[in-house]
Amino acid sequence: MAEKNIKITIDGATVKVPLGTTIMEAAEQLGIRIPRLCYHPGLSLEGACRVCIVEVKGMPFFMASCSVKVWDGMEVQTNSPEIRQARRDIVELLLDNHPKECQTCERDGNCELQNLAYTMGVRERYFEGKRKDLPEDDTSAAVVRTPEKCILCGRCFRVCSEIQGVNNLSQHHRGFNTVVGPANLINMDDSVCIQCGQCINVCPTAAFLEKRHTDDVWKALADPKKHVVVQTAPSIRAAIGEGFDMPPGTPATGKMITALRRLGFDAVFDTNFGADMTIVEEAHELVQRLKNNGPLPLLTSCSPGWINFMEKFFPELIPNASSCKSPMGMLSTLAKTYYAQKKGLDPKDIYMVGVMPCVAKKYEARRPEHMMADGRPYTDAVLTTREMIWMIKCYGIDFINLSNGEFDLPLGFSTGAADLFGTTGGVMEAALRTASEWITGESVDKLEFTEVRAVEGLRESTVQIGDYTLNVAVANGLINAKTILERVISGEKQYHLIEIMACPGGCIGGGGQPYPPKGMKVLDPALLRLRAKALYSIDENKQLRRSHENLMITQLYEDFLGEIGGQKAHDLLHTHYHARLPRGIL
Repeated sequence: MAEKNIKITIDGATVKVPLGTTIMEAAEQLGIRIPRLCYHPGLSLEGACRVCIVEVKGMPFFMASCSVKVWDGMEVQTNSPEIRQARRDIVELLLDNHPKECQTCERDGNCELQNLAYTMGVRERYFEGKRKDLPEDDTSAAVVRTPEKCILCGRCFRVCSEIQGVNNLSQHHRGFNTVVGPANLINMDDSVCIQCGQCINVCPTAAFLEKRHTDDVWKALADPKKHVVVQTAPSIRAAIGEGFDMPPGTPATGKMITALRRLGFDAVFDTNFGADMTIVEEAHELVQRLKNNGPLPLLTSCSPGWINFMEKFFPELIPNASSCKSPMGMLSTLAKTYYAQKKGLDPKDIYMVGVMPCVAKKYEARRPEHMMADGRPYTDAVLTTREMIWMIKCYGIDFINLSNGEFDLPLGFSTGAADLFGTTGGVMEAALRTASEWITGESVDKLEFTEVRAVEGLRESTVQIGDYTLNVAVANGLINAKTILERVISGEKQYHLIEIMACPGGCIGGGGQPYPPKGMKVLDPALLRLRAKALYSIDENKQLRRSHENLMITQLYEDFLGEIGGQKAHDLLHTHYHARLPRGIL
């Protein structure tokens, strides 16, 4: 049946739209952008803020344009004097119950409430009544909750529920006393939070922020006794340019390296080296499980948010998880062992910094399993992409006009397969490139496994490798992971290999990536595709595109680790997981 179109009038202009279209959607077809706060196209409708109200002819009250669907002959005014005043009153009320330290706020200049106030001409505060006085919760290793800055838009608990399936956040109490937080308002550290940071991304103010490590890094850089090393995750190079007004999807690897050197880092390494190491060990693990009947499916272990989710929601599947450390974990370990030995450095004098797209990496770095024998962490500090951008700007570096630098060797060399780790399906594809040759014992021409590239959220596929028919699955966003894992537990599906990334799109959509450039939004599929395209282009332009072809890794095994999957490699590059409380509710 053909879709029925109806005719409506908005601000004097007529437009035909399909039945079921909201007023907001219809207005955008005419190039009219109605202000909004709680609305997000990737989340369910909340209708909480009322900033998007419009005037509809014949209706005795203003209507929320985000949720009201049009009808034939509807006449709408989006910008009458009465509407402008009503929206202004709403924003004034929000501001008057909001902290006043805009100039010192982390989101200054990138705050949706601040931007709304500016566009609506709100310059003064008129109401000085009772205000909320709620303590900050900084107990988490990764996420800081500041309820005073919350405007009750509901984006945080919707993304936590609808995208991540964690359901850690909800509204408590009523009226003036309403507050958003974990169950029973316990501390974030004691909650079921997986520390993915998606609440930070969607928050229009600064009610949620990452725990900053910048001060610690500045201090280390200023200490002449410290040998300060930095490593950068694959997805950083595809997103950091956005912080300097470069077009989304612009690879900025060389400029990023030069900027890090300008900041004073003694060595600049590539987490991609750790990614190649992960594939070498993980592909070996997969081959051994295939030959020895399990346990299968093998679950990838690169995403710390996913690992935390597994430990709290699916602990019965811990035996299936790869024991490989994440690429960050592997490279940090090698920096304080192999690199320290080659350079004649005391590991205590090496300060390792990771630049990551993921706030959960801050949590990963503090896990007891990632500590050295003396209790010190292998990774001393983790900066998000946003933090790194801020440090570069703070230093006064002209990022756009920087020359292209090169990573330091040996821990800065990588193959194209490693770059794929930054996007969903990338770990799977990199593993298949190596496993296909190791399983068959022959050189395999196929390099690109496009059937596992899954920006849409969930994909199942069958891959033929020699005599093996592998059932594989890729999921990003943990609500999609639930679907896959419930099939595994029920016995509905049998898989051999499953890749799970906690964040939508994988690391390119991580909780620590830059806030979207103008014209785009958080969780925007178009933005994720552009970042993914950048990583695929880097892979395509590299001469070596299989992780086991990394000659620096071959040398590392010969000089230091011994054989792939051997005892020393297992002791240094592998870890373990365990069930954690509180147990998540499915």
